[in-house]
Amino acid sequence: MNFHARLVRMTTRARHGLLSAPIIQGCLRGEVSLPSYLAFLTEAYHHVRHTVPLLEACRAALPERNAWMREALNEYIVEEAGHDEWILEDIQACGADAEAVRHGQPGAATAAMVAHAYELIEKGNPLGFFGMVLVLEGTSVSLALMAAEQIQKPLGLPDAAFSYLRSHGTLDIKHTADFAVVMDAIEDRADQAAIVLAARHFYRLYGNVFRSLPMPRVAALEPHA
Repeated sequence: MNFHARLVRMTTRARHGLLSAPIIQGCLRGEVSLPSYLAFLTEAYHHVRHTVPLLEACRAALPERNAWMREALNEYIVEEAGHDEWILEDIQACGADAEAVRHGQPGAATAAMVAHAYELIEKGNPLGFFGMVLVLEGTSVSLALMAAEQIQKPLGLPDAAFSYLRSHGTLDIKHTADFAVVMDAIEDRADQAAIVLAARHFYRLYGNVFRSLPMPRVAALEPHA
Protein backbone atom coordinates (compact mmCIF):
# COMPACT_ATOMS: atom_id res chain seq x y z
CA MET A 1 0.00 0.00 0.00
CA ASN A 2 1.40 3.39 -0.98
CA PHE A 3 1.85 6.10 1.62
CA HIS A 4 -1.13 8.26 0.69
CA ALA A 5 -3.49 5.31 1.02
CA ARG A 6 -1.93 4.39 4.37
CA LEU A 7 -2.19 8.00 5.53
CA VAL A 8 -5.90 8.07 4.76
CA ARG A 9 -6.46 4.70 6.40
CA MET A 10 -4.45 5.57 9.52
CA THR A 11 -6.39 8.81 10.08
CA THR A 12 -9.89 7.43 9.46
CA ARG A 13 -10.96 7.51 13.10
CA ALA A 14 -9.75 11.09 13.50
CA ARG A 15 -11.59 12.13 10.32
CA HIS A 16 -14.82 10.59 11.61
CA GLY A 17 -14.33 12.54 14.83
CA LEU A 18 -14.29 15.80 12.88
CA LEU A 19 -17.30 14.87 10.76
CA SER A 20 -19.28 14.00 13.89
CA ALA A 21 -19.28 17.66 14.98
CA PRO A 22 -22.94 18.55 15.67
CA ILE A 23 -22.97 21.58 13.38
CA ILE A 24 -21.69 19.50 10.43
CA GLN A 25 -24.26 16.78 11.00
CA GLY A 26 -26.97 19.39 11.41
CA CYS A 27 -25.99 21.11 8.17
CA LEU A 28 -26.21 17.81 6.30
CA ARG A 29 -29.76 17.47 7.65
CA GLY A 30 -30.60 20.97 6.41
CA GLU A 31 -30.41 22.64 9.82
CA VAL A 32 -28.78 25.95 8.92
CA SER A 33 -28.92 29.62 9.88
CA LEU A 34 -27.31 32.83 8.68
CA PRO A 35 -25.47 33.47 12.00
CA SER A 36 -23.96 29.98 11.87
CA TYR A 37 -22.85 30.40 8.25
CA LEU A 38 -21.34 33.81 8.98
CA ALA A 39 -19.53 32.38 12.00
CA PHE A 40 -18.11 29.64 9.76
CA LEU A 41 -16.96 32.17 7.16
CA THR A 42 -15.41 34.35 9.86
CA GLU A 43 -13.31 31.51 11.26
CA ALA A 44 -12.49 30.33 7.73
CA TYR A 45 -11.11 33.77 6.93
CA HIS A 46 -8.92 33.77 10.00
CA HIS A 47 -7.23 30.49 9.09
CA VAL A 48 -7.27 30.78 5.28
CA ARG A 49 -5.40 34.08 5.45
CA HIS A 50 -2.51 32.09 6.90
CA THR A 51 -2.44 29.49 4.11
CA VAL A 52 0.11 31.26 1.90
CA PRO A 53 2.36 32.34 4.83
CA LEU A 54 2.30 28.76 6.15
CA LEU A 55 3.16 27.35 2.73
CA GLU A 56 6.03 29.81 2.43
CA ALA A 57 7.27 28.92 5.91
CA CYS A 58 7.10 25.21 5.09
CA ARG A 59 8.99 25.74 1.84
CA ALA A 60 11.72 27.70 3.63
CA ALA A 61 12.05 25.07 6.38
CA LEU A 62 12.30 22.03 4.11
CA PRO A 63 15.48 20.03 4.66
CA GLU A 64 17.61 19.41 1.59
CA ARG A 65 16.39 15.82 1.29
CA ASN A 66 12.95 17.26 0.58
CA ALA A 67 14.06 20.07 -1.74
CA TRP A 68 12.14 18.35 -4.56
CA MET A 69 8.91 19.45 -2.85
CA ARG A 70 9.57 23.13 -3.42
CA GLU A 71 8.17 23.15 -6.95
CA ALA A 72 4.87 21.67 -5.78
CA LEU A 73 4.71 24.19 -2.93
CA ASN A 74 5.41 27.05 -5.35
CA GLU A 75 2.46 25.98 -7.50
CA TYR A 76 0.25 25.63 -4.45
CA ILE A 77 1.17 29.10 -3.21
CA VAL A 78 0.14 30.65 -6.54
CA GLU A 79 -3.18 28.79 -6.52
CA GLU A 80 -4.03 29.68 -2.91
CA ALA A 81 -3.28 33.41 -3.15
CA GLY A 82 -6.33 35.59 -2.58
CA HIS A 83 -8.68 32.95 -1.23
CA ASP A 84 -9.08 34.90 2.00
CA GLU A 85 -10.53 37.74 -0.08
CA TRP A 86 -13.10 35.35 -1.55
CA ILE A 87 -14.36 34.75 1.96
CA LEU A 88 -14.68 38.45 2.71
CA GLU A 89 -16.66 38.88 -0.51
CA ASP A 90 -18.99 36.06 0.59
CA ILE A 91 -19.48 37.75 3.95
CA GLN A 92 -20.33 41.03 2.20
CA ALA A 93 -22.80 39.20 -0.07
CA CYS A 94 -24.53 37.87 3.05
CA GLY A 95 -25.13 41.47 4.16
CA ALA A 96 -22.54 41.41 6.94
CA ASP A 97 -19.54 43.64 7.65
CA ALA A 98 -16.56 42.09 5.91
CA GLU A 99 -14.15 44.77 7.10
CA ALA A 100 -15.05 44.06 10.71
CA VAL A 101 -14.08 40.44 10.09
CA ARG A 102 -10.84 41.46 8.37
CA HIS A 103 -9.80 43.53 11.37
CA GLY A 104 -11.23 41.18 13.98
CA GLN A 105 -9.71 38.28 15.83
CA PRO A 106 -10.17 34.52 15.39
CA GLY A 107 -11.90 32.37 17.94
CA ALA A 108 -9.76 30.41 20.37
CA ALA A 109 -10.10 27.14 18.44
CA THR A 110 -9.02 28.72 15.16
CA ALA A 111 -6.12 30.52 16.82
CA ALA A 112 -4.97 27.25 18.38
CA MET A 113 -5.03 25.43 15.04
CA VAL A 114 -3.06 28.13 13.25
CA ALA A 115 -0.55 28.43 16.09
CA HIS A 116 0.02 24.67 16.05
CA ALA A 117 0.75 24.79 12.32
CA TYR A 118 3.40 27.49 12.73
CA GLU A 119 4.96 25.73 15.70
CA LEU A 120 5.09 22.44 13.84
CA ILE A 121 6.93 24.04 10.92
CA GLU A 122 9.31 26.06 13.07
CA LYS A 123 10.08 23.60 15.87
CA GLY A 124 9.06 20.18 14.60
CA ASN A 125 9.20 18.37 11.27
CA PRO A 126 8.00 20.88 8.64
CA LEU A 127 6.52 18.03 6.61
CA GLY A 128 3.94 17.69 9.36
CA PHE A 129 2.25 20.69 7.74
CA PHE A 130 1.02 18.30 5.05
CA GLY A 131 -1.15 16.77 7.74
CA MET A 132 -3.02 20.08 7.87
CA VAL A 133 -3.32 20.08 4.08
CA LEU A 134 -4.87 16.61 4.18
CA VAL A 135 -7.42 17.71 6.76
CA LEU A 136 -8.48 21.02 5.23
CA GLU A 137 -8.58 19.93 1.61
CA GLY A 138 -10.02 16.50 2.29
CA THR A 139 -12.80 18.04 4.35
CA SER A 140 -13.42 20.63 1.64
CA VAL A 141 -13.77 18.01 -1.09
CA SER A 142 -16.13 15.84 0.95
CA LEU A 143 -18.32 18.62 2.37
CA ALA A 144 -17.97 22.02 0.68
CA LEU A 145 -20.20 21.62 -2.36
CA MET A 146 -22.81 19.68 -0.42
CA ALA A 147 -22.83 22.24 2.38
CA ALA A 148 -23.28 25.09 -0.10
CA GLU A 149 -26.39 23.45 -1.50
CA GLN A 150 -27.79 22.77 1.97
CA ILE A 151 -27.21 26.33 3.16
CA GLN A 152 -28.14 28.46 0.15
CA LYS A 153 -31.72 27.45 -0.62
CA PRO A 154 -33.32 27.66 2.84
CA LEU A 155 -31.59 30.97 3.60
CA GLY A 156 -32.28 32.48 0.17
CA LEU A 157 -28.70 33.68 -0.22
CA PRO A 158 -27.25 34.70 -3.61
CA ASP A 159 -24.64 32.69 -5.49
CA ALA A 160 -22.17 35.47 -4.64
CA ALA A 161 -22.26 34.33 -1.00
CA PHE A 162 -20.73 30.93 -1.84
CA SER A 163 -17.59 31.60 -3.86
CA TYR A 164 -15.36 30.12 -1.14
CA LEU A 165 -17.30 26.90 -0.62
CA ARG A 166 -18.02 26.23 -4.29
CA SER A 167 -14.68 27.30 -5.74
CA HIS A 168 -12.67 25.65 -3.01
CA GLY A 169 -14.67 22.44 -3.16
CA THR A 170 -14.00 22.15 -6.89
CA LEU A 171 -10.38 23.34 -6.79
CA ASP A 172 -9.50 21.02 -3.92
CA ILE A 173 -10.46 17.97 -5.98
CA LYS A 174 -7.43 18.75 -8.15
CA HIS A 175 -5.32 19.61 -5.11
CA THR A 176 -6.19 16.30 -3.47
CA ALA A 177 -5.04 14.37 -6.54
CA ASP A 178 -1.79 16.36 -6.67
CA PHE A 179 -1.35 15.89 -2.92
CA ALA A 180 -1.56 12.10 -3.28
CA VAL A 181 1.26 12.15 -5.84
CA VAL A 182 3.49 14.18 -3.51
CA MET A 183 2.69 11.96 -0.52
CA ASP A 184 3.50 8.80 -2.45
CA ALA A 185 6.94 10.20 -3.26
CA ILE A 186 7.83 10.53 0.44
CA GLU A 187 9.93 7.53 1.45
CA ASP A 188 11.45 8.55 4.77
CA ARG A 189 9.60 6.74 7.57
CA ALA A 190 10.14 9.57 10.06
CA ASP A 191 8.60 12.06 7.63
CA GLN A 192 5.65 9.73 7.03
CA ALA A 193 5.10 9.29 10.76
CA ALA A 194 5.22 13.06 11.31
CA ILE A 195 2.52 13.62 8.67
CA VAL A 196 0.24 10.92 10.11
CA LEU A 197 0.56 12.30 13.63
CA ALA A 198 0.01 15.88 12.48
CA ALA A 199 -3.07 14.90 10.48
CA ARG A 200 -4.62 13.29 13.56
CA HIS A 201 -3.93 16.43 15.56
CA PHE A 202 -5.34 18.73 12.86
CA TYR A 203 -8.52 16.66 12.55
CA ARG A 204 -9.05 17.27 16.25
CA LEU A 205 -8.12 20.96 16.05
CA TYR A 206 -10.30 21.61 13.00
CA GLY A 207 -13.11 19.67 14.63
CA ASN A 208 -12.81 22.04 17.59
CA VAL A 209 -13.30 24.97 15.21
CA PHE A 210 -16.60 23.51 14.04
CA ARG A 211 -17.64 22.70 17.59
CA SER A 212 -17.03 26.34 18.53
CA LEU A 213 -19.56 27.63 15.98
CA PRO A 214 -23.06 28.60 17.13
CA MET A 215 -25.66 25.95 16.37
CA PRO A 216 -28.66 27.05 14.27
CA ARG A 217 -31.95 27.59 16.11
CA VAL A 218 -33.90 25.40 13.72
CA ALA A 219 -37.36 26.48 14.79
CA ALA A 220 -36.52 30.12 14.13
CA LEU A 221 -35.12 29.75 10.61
CA GLU A 222 -36.30 32.42 8.20
CA PRO A 223 -35.13 33.13 4.64
CA HIS A 224 -32.56 35.88 4.31
CA ALA A 225 -34.16 39.00 2.87
